[in-house]
This record gives sequence, C-alpha cells and structure tokens, in this order.
Amino acid sequence: MKAVFSAACAAVIALSGPALAKTTLNMASTYPGSLTQLGTLGKAIEESIDKMSGGELEVKFFEPGALVPALEVFDAVSNGSVDAAWSTPGYWQGKEPALALFAAVPFGPDVREYTAWLFYGGGEEMMQEIYEPYNIHSIICAVIAPEASGWFREEITSVDDLKGLKMRFFGLGAKVMQQLGVDTQLLAGGDIYPALERGTIDATEFSQPAIDLNLGFYQVAKHYYFPGWHQQSTAFELMINKDRWDALSEAEQAMINTACRANVAMGMAEGEAIQVDALAELEEKGVTIHRWPDEILATFEETWNRVAEEEAANDEKFKKAWESLSTFRENYKRWGDVGYIQ
Repeated sequence: MKAVFSAACAAVIALSGPALAKTTLNMASTYPGSLTQLGTLGKAIEESIDKMSGGELEVKFFEPGALVPALEVFDAVSNGSVDAAWSTPGYWQGKEPALALFAAVPFGPDVREYTAWLFYGGGEEMMQEIYEPYNIHSIICAVIAPEASGWFREEITSVDDLKGLKMRFFGLGAKVMQQLGVDTQLLAGGDIYPALERGTIDATEFSQPAIDLNLGFYQVAKHYYFPGWHQQSTAFELMINKDRWDALSEAEQAMINTACRANVAMGMAEGEAIQVDALAELEEKGVTIHRWPDEILATFEETWNRVAEEEAANDEKFKKAWESLSTFRENYKRWGDVGYIQ
C-alpha cells in the first residue's frame, strides 16, 4: 500500500511540472523609500510588479546606502554588483552629458510634451543607446510636475545677489547657475539639510513643495522661489544591468515596462494633487513664496540658451539628443498653441 501511495504522489508531482523559480532583482535607490514621490514611486514599482507577477518576479527596493551609496548606483548597476537601481538620468551627466536631457530641461517641456517626446518621439530609445556601452538598460519609470527653483536665507532681488553663493543644484540648471557666479554642488537628498544647517551651502533647490516640506528646508531658509525654470518636469528611471535585463523572459520584461508606464501616470497625477496643501503649510511655517521677476527669468533663459549651444558643440551625443528634442518641440508647438487654453 505504501508503495502504491508513493507511486501516486510521484505521478501527481510529475504531472504538475517543475516549480517556477522566483526571479529577484535587487534595486538600490538614490532616494529614501519614505520620501514623497521621489522614493515612494520607487516603492510603488516594487509593489506593483510583485502583484502583477503573483510574487514570481521581485524588484526588491533597498534604501540608499544599504547596497551602495546613493550616487554610486550607476557604476554598481554597470558592473553588475547590484541588479538594478531607482534614480534619475540627471545624476549621471558627469559621465555622459546627454543623459541630463532625459531628466530635466531648463525652460523645457512640461510633463505632457516631455512624455510625448520620451515615449513617441524617440527620446527613451536614444537614452537607452547612450546607456548601452555601460551595460545598463534604463526605463523611464516616473515623471513629475514642476519643481521649485531655490531656498534662500535672504531675498534675491537681482542676479547679482546670486554671485558667490554656494548652492546645491541639479542637472543642466547647475550649469546655468555656474555661469551666473554660483558655486554649485550636487548632493543627494539626505545630505542637503545637514549641509544647509551647518552652512556648508548657502542655498539649495531640490524638488516640489510637498517633497521639500518633507525634508524640512524651511527650518533654515525662509525664501522659496518659483517657477522651477530648470525643471518644469523631471523624469526618473529604473536602471537594470543589461545582462540581467536580457536574461529576463519576455513576460518579465513586459511586466516591468507596464509597471513603469503606470508609474508615470500615477506620479504625474499625484504630483499635481499634493502641492496646494504643501504650499499652504509652508506659508504657515513662515516661508515667503516668491515668483522670480521677469527680468531675472529672462537672464536665466538667455544663459541657458548659451549653455545648450556650448554643450551641443562639445558633445556629439548631447547634440543629437538636443536636436531631437528641439525639433520635436518646434513641431509640437502648433498643437500646443491650438489645443490648449494658454
């Protein structure tokens, strides 16, 4: 009887087939998982892929520093010491200047126009071509609405007031500020408040009101400037080691792509929804909300146009991406002018 039972069990196991092996991608993050949007959208990827795959595909979120320091995830993904990373292409412009154009563009497109270029104008494919020699496959995995453009201890009344300031600044906007006499530094989110509090930096920009509120900059600086001319929309990425990406099944790749596209929509909507209350709370805490005077904005824009020309002249990949985006924007303008109430 025991032999018959054992044979029956063996038959059932054989008919059921081999158990599927779980695929896990360890994902280092540039942002803390608790940080509004910047981190929580990375956590959302972990959760949505787990649900879509029924637990068979895991993209496991790790806090900054748990696997590698926040701003070292590029090299870690490239060499395969981590499988994936949650970040933004703008952090890597020191390695490839063109990558900054896939994160945020000064005086650039809003989130509608930006995603149109990224997904249907060849932007994301061009970005992936730039990453390929580094053995990285990167997917645009979130795009958020405009940011603020600076926290200052004192009111800024002219461009001359910026000269000599030490300021944390991100992306291509930092090159604009440098030409205006600002000593810019690129710091990870968690390092900004201590630097501002100690006086290592005099001013900072980081993100949207709801995010900046979370980081407490208002405790040190009370003058908050808009609009975010340097980041009218900001894209984030899921970077995956190319060997690991190629080894995934088509179904696994499709789940990751689908999760990222859904994350883009969620990030856009959430970012618009949460700013009003954040602005009100900041004002209650004694923050003065400023809008840059037209003449200062004009100076920023003139300087940016000069920076863009210089970057394109110095780097072929930047030139190619910049010409692609500029052509798309020229063509889009017709639709933007007639389709939307100005």
